[in-house]
Amino acid sequence: MKRRLLILRAGGMAALALPALAVRAGSYEDFFRAIDIDAPGIIRDLLARGFDPNARNPKGHVALSIALREQALKAAEALWAHPELDVNAENAVGETPLMMAAMRGELEWARRLIQRGARVNKPGWSPMHYAAIAPDQRMMQFMLAQGGEVGALSPNGTTPLMMAARNGDERTVDLLLARGADARPKNQAGYTAADMARSQDRDNLADRLQALLR
Repeated sequence: MKRRLLILRAGGMAALALPALAVRAGSYEDFFRAIDIDAPGIIRDLLARGFDPNARNPKGHVALSIALREQALKAAEALWAHPELDVNAENAVGETPLMMAAMRGELEWARRLIQRGARVNKPGWSPMHYAAIAPDQRMMQFMLAQGGEVGALSPNGTTPLMMAARNGDERTVDLLLARGADARPKNQAGYTAADMARSQDRDNLADRLQALLR
């Protein structure tokens, strides 16, 4: 049925002699819909027909990043099996699959990505910033063990400590501080880590961080 639909979208029976057209016509929507519904069979079929595993959706988001962000892990496995998968593919704002895995706390996926060549440190927003807002401190522990930069700076001067103070687990804050993170810097908006915590009504944490500035 899937093959028949692809053929019809490509222009009927003439597409039988043009398999490349059958892959392109209509399959773009099918591919990203399959990620949305976590349907690995459709993805494997399209990849076998020549679809690009590193394709981006209309908003510029990379297929594997979408799957990991949405925790469509069966879809992610289907993409993972493709030899041409680019584990460092970035979207328009520089996000990579490892950043999505880090944010979601998908520790095993983070490990696999790094083993396949994903970069822990990179200019701009990095996996360290995203690990700082993981559900617990284990992702940050792992990233630090992989050489992650404690003081990584985003384009606007935000550090992992600031991210953890605003949205992360407090144990991640403590871990970063124990590894030498500096609570004094301000980002371009003028916020310290303590300010970031207070912006989310995390007043006890803000007070602890403020005390480090004295």
